[in-house]
This record gives sequence, C-alpha cells and structure tokens, in this order.
Amino acid sequence: MARYRFHAMNGSDFVFDAVGKDIRAPGRVTRWAESVAQDLMGRLDGETDWSTWYVSVHDLSGRRVLVQPFVPPHGDALPRGASRRSQPAPQMTA
Repeated sequence: MARYRFHAMNGSDFVFDAVGKDIRAPGRVTRWAESVAQDLMGRLDGETDWSTWYVSVHDLSGRRVLVQPFVPPHGDALPRGASRRSQPAPQMTA
C-alpha cells in the first residue's frame, strides 16, 4: 500500500492535500483523483469554469505520478485540444 497526495489546481488557485490517501492498487489512483475533483466541484459553488482545473497526484517522495483533468459537470465542453483522459506525469530530467 502506498500513500498519495491529491492536489487540485488551475494555474492560479490551489487546494493542497496535506494528508493524502492510502491506495492499495495503483490502478485506483485515477478513480480517487476523479473523486477528489467531483468533491471539489460540489463544494465550490462560485467556480464555474472547471476546464482549467486538474488533480496532480504525488507520491510521498514528491514525485508526480498522474495528472487528472477535471470532468466538468453537465457534460460541459472542454477547450479545443483538451482531453478528458488521465495523463501520466511528464518525466523530469535533471
């Protein structure tokens, strides 16, 4: 079992996950990221443009393992070129 942190952001606003979540199977990380996004969209009444928001998932060493775009409620369209699919984090090189 590994612990991951699920941070939500849009480039200017940031919701930091200081506690994280223990996940047994790595395949469940994407589902939990989707759950985090749905929860945040439900709690933030004033935010309507979810197309720029995403969940950035990090392991406890700080390595980003997944970038999960928010899926806007009510089937709102994403900007041209955007994808609803999860994307693995880009590999960082020194």
